[in-house]
Amino acid sequence: MSLFMTICTLPFKILALPLNLMEFMGIYSLYKRVFPVMMYRVAKNYNQKMYERKKELFSNLSEFAGPDGTLRILEIGCGTGANFKFYPSGSKVICTDPNPHFQSYLQEAIAANDQLEFEKFVVSSAENLSAVSDNAVDVVVSTLVLCSVDDVKRVLEEAHRILRPGGALYFMEHVASDPASWTHFFQHVLQPLWYYFGDGCEVTRVTWKELEASKFSDLKLRHIEAPLMFMIRPHIVGYAVK
Repeated sequence: MSLFMTICTLPFKILALPLNLMEFMGIYSLYKRVFPVMMYRVAKNYNQKMYERKKELFSNLSEFAGPDGTLRILEIGCGTGANFKFYPSGSKVICTDPNPHFQSYLQEAIAANDQLEFEKFVVSSAENLSAVSDNAVDVVVSTLVLCSVDDVKRVLEEAHRILRPGGALYFMEHVASDPASWTHFFQHVLQPLWYYFGDGCEVTRVTWKELEASKFSDLKLRHIEAPLMFMIRPHIVGYAVK
């Protein structure tokens, strides 16, 4: 990080100090009750702006159906269930999220997508999917999740473990911008505050490097500029085959 960027970041680190203290004292955890309310609205807006891109991304999901013709999907960080409408009819879906307060919105999405068969909702971090056995699913889905997990490498290892051979991890994630851009500058400067209001979200991650270094045998990845606010405009989309 350049000296100028470091200096510009300092005021935002100072502004974040009360939030640091709240997190240390355990008070910040109350925000997790409010966060699903906010994300319910954000997810609707995101889906409207990213509809065609999501539709394109998930267009070949059926190709990864198991030998019996059934597509078994596990979505990590499912949130409000914003992706369900893009899944093929008849898919069996397992949902996981570390925040149990998403469940009421999730139930609403499940009711609206009765073309799917929902197996269970598991409250767990993406780094620990021990409730799911090895080689158990055909597809793992991660959208706007890898920005806020504690350990991206571990999440990718867990996804690889639970996928059957030939299965795929689908992803759509915002990432750090080109280091030569102003977006990159402001991503780093505003990150100290963004982290708390985004419930752990980090806009400075180079997630594609983690995917490139993962155990997956075939990676289909594209960088795109999403029609969103500048902080989260840079995205990566694609899938990785086990």
